[in-house]
Amino acid sequence: MNLRDIKKDIEYFIGEFIDDCSLFIALNPGKNSEKVSDIVNEAVDLYNSLKDKINHPAEGAKRSYYDGIRQEMLEKLDLLSEKLSSVISKTEE
Repeated sequence: MNLRDIKKDIEYFIGEFIDDCSLFIALNPGKNSEKVSDIVNEAVDLYNSLKDKINHPAEGAKRSYYDGIRQEMLEKLDLLSEKLSSVISKTEE
């Protein structure tokens, strides 16, 4: 796995998550839009944080460093997905 692939993965996965949030807001105007917007802001912050880490790598083993970044991205996206699911399930009640 090279650096270019990691950058593409970050853009793709976080971009898709933001698209899902935007779709929810578009299909459910006024229903928890502020909470979903907060989740989108967290996703954007995650994107910026990961891009900074990628562009300024730590000294040492690059492969393990980049694997750690990929793992961090997946874990934090899972948490954001759980938050979004929680907001959506409250909307359906």
